[in-house]
This record gives sequence, C-alpha cells and structure tokens, in this order.
Amino acid sequence: MLIGMSMAESPGASRTDELQGAESLPGPRSSGGGESVQAVRRRLERLIGVAATEGNSLRALRNGDEIFPAMLEAIRSARHTVDMMTFVYWRGEIAREFARALAGRAREGIRVRLLLDGFGSRLIERDLLDEMSGAGVQVVWFRKPMWISPVKQNHRCHRKVLVVDERVAFTGGVGIAEEWCGNARHKGEWRDTHVELRGPAVDGICAAFAQNWAECHKELFDDYDRFVEQEAAGESVVQVVRGSASFGWQDMQTLLRVVLESAQGRVRLTTAYFAPDAYFIELLTNTARRGVEVDILLPGAYTDKRVCQLAGQRYYEELLAAGVRIWQYQPTMLHAKIVTVDGVVSLVGSTNLNRRSLDHDEEVMLAVMDESFTATLDGHFDDDMALSEPVSMHHWRRRAFAERVREAAIRPLRRFL
Repeated sequence: MLIGMSMAESPGASRTDELQGAESLPGPRSSGGGESVQAVRRRLERLIGVAATEGNSLRALRNGDEIFPAMLEAIRSARHTVDMMTFVYWRGEIAREFARALAGRAREGIRVRLLLDGFGSRLIERDLLDEMSGAGVQVVWFRKPMWISPVKQNHRCHRKVLVVDERVAFTGGVGIAEEWCGNARHKGEWRDTHVELRGPAVDGICAAFAQNWAECHKELFDDYDRFVEQEAAGESVVQVVRGSASFGWQDMQTLLRVVLESAQGRVRLTTAYFAPDAYFIELLTNTARRGVEVDILLPGAYTDKRVCQLAGQRYYEELLAAGVRIWQYQPTMLHAKIVTVDGVVSLVGSTNLNRRSLDHDEEVMLAVMDESFTATLDGHFDDDMALSEPVSMHHWRRRAFAERVREAAIRPLRRFL
C-alpha cells in the first residue's frame, strides 16, 4: 500500500487510482513490499517535468584512485568531442594531468570545450590555461567575478560534468585538484563519489553542460556534434535533474521532497555541506517521526567549510530529538553528495543539502531507480559509517559554550551557505 502522498499531488486522486496507475506501467518494484519504484518515478516525472529513461548503465566510482583514471581514460579515448565543466579546478599534478589530456585531444583535432566557474576555479594556474588554449581547447569562464552584476555573483555553476563523444558521461562531487587524489586514507585525501553513465540518460548530462555553455559562448553546437541516438547500455532507470541559479522553488528541492516523502523504511543521506532551511529540517524530522530510519553522514573535524558546519549544527538537537541519527566522518573531508531511499532509489550528483546548493547554484543530480546500484551506494555508506562517530543527544547538549556562541554568530550568514 502506498503511503506519504506528496502535498503537490492532486488532492482528488485516490490511493487506489494511484496504485493502479503505477502498476499499469512496466518497472521494478521495491523488494520487501515497500513503495512502488514506478510510483516514485511517476511522481518525479510529473512534479519535475523531466522524463526518466530506461536502458542505462552506471558505475559508482569511489575516491580519486577510481574516479580520475576512469575520467582520463575516457578523455584520451575521445574520437569526436570532449565537453567538461567543473566548479573546482585548482592545483597539483592531477590538474596538470587533466590539462595535458585535454590539450592532447585538441591537438589531434578533437573538439574540446572546458567551462570553469569564475569563482570556484580562480586558483587554476595560468600556465595550464595557456597550455590548453594554445592547443585549441575552448576555455570559457562562467560568471567571472567583477565582470557581472552583484546579483549574479552569488549564483555559481557548481555542476561537475564530463561528456565524451556524446556516449559516456561522468558527474558527481569531485573537483580537479590534489585534494581529491588517493583513497581517503588520511586528511590529505578527500572522500568523494562520482558516477560513470552510459545510455539514454547521457543526453540529460549533455543538456546540463549546454545550458551553462550557452550563457558563456555564442555557439551552442557546431559540426562536431553528431546528435547520436543513444543505445541501451544497461537496465537502470535514470532521471537527470538540473538545479538552476534563480529565485523561488527549484527542481532540486522538489526532487529531495518527493524522495523523502515517499520513503517508507530507510533514508541515508551523505552531504559535504549541511545547512538547510527550516522547511527541510521539518521534512527530515517528519520523515523520522513516521517511522523511517534516517541517517545523515557529515564531515567531522576535517571539514573544509567550518562556517557551514556551524550553520547546520543549530539543528542537531531538533533532528536528534525526532530520531534522526547523525554521523561525523573521521578520516578526512567528506565531499560526497548521495541519498539512498529504501534500498532501491538513489540520488547522486553535485547537490549538497545546504541553502547554496538548493537556492543559489547550478547543480545536477541523477535520480536512479535501480536496486543493484543503490545497494552499491548503501555498501559505501556502511563502510563510511564504520569510520564515523555518532552525535549523541547526551554529548551534544553538553557541548562547549564557545561552540554555541560560534553557532549563533553565523546565523545572519546561513542563507548564503
């Protein structure tokens, strides 16, 4: 039996009609008699207005040791086009390796386009830009500081996208910098997740790139674009959801609301930056109060944005009181952005559960309806939780007075974090 109908759904639709409508369409069901995956799919499609696609294959890549070799191999094997955009492109040998790979393909006559966020990639070394541009890479900047209005300054391109030959795409949380190298063994190697995607959903990632490229470059496409028909590559159902830097309710907020309100048994949320508004705190607490196990995995002492951590801490007591379990990852900075629901639906991409991601930045997420893929991400969560410390109500209420003062001091900044 379906439970937790979204407030945005038609109030006149009966539970029986919804269930019959969901079951009349092909699609997987959750194991264990829970929510129909097809029902969740139809909610997302109708409320966001973006169709999901069948026939996709996904590979979860964990940490730089898996992520970077896969991305570089795809770039070096390109035969027609390479489109890449990133929020972070900093320094280190991995930054040089990507620059060499992109420049190398451009010299071979491959069309290579690179979109860099004007704020997030400001630390890139000048000689890397010169090397790529000199080889024929089209390097453009998204809203470079001081060149745009103050209103646009606060709205950044946080998407991480790589598309090669219109056939294989990568997205997730990783930036191009030495911090992401390695396997999260110590504080110098960040923990992150990226996804390699093949199949019809690649078009959605292409669209995420095109949307931001169109703002920065006069040519949206050229003779290198073949607009290939996407062939089935697997069995996963995937919806590509884009969040855009504007005002008002966004698709990314709808995505999170639908999956949380649809959850029946378990929600596992991993985010690098946790500073949502009161609405999403209420959504999380309501989810837990109706009997869903809710676990939130966050960075611990090695967070790179302490101010954002402080902004989220003001809600810990409210969340804990509702039964939400909070974990802090110990080995290094935790930068992944993942949600899994009831073991069958997962979200993975660039979006954090903070005001900046949900209200201000360009983001992209994959909504994946696949039990096997979700099981892989749940396995990663288990591994990460084993390396984390729980936040208990007993200890939290006894935290230092100075910590409470710091939490209060950043309240005026919460909407920008």
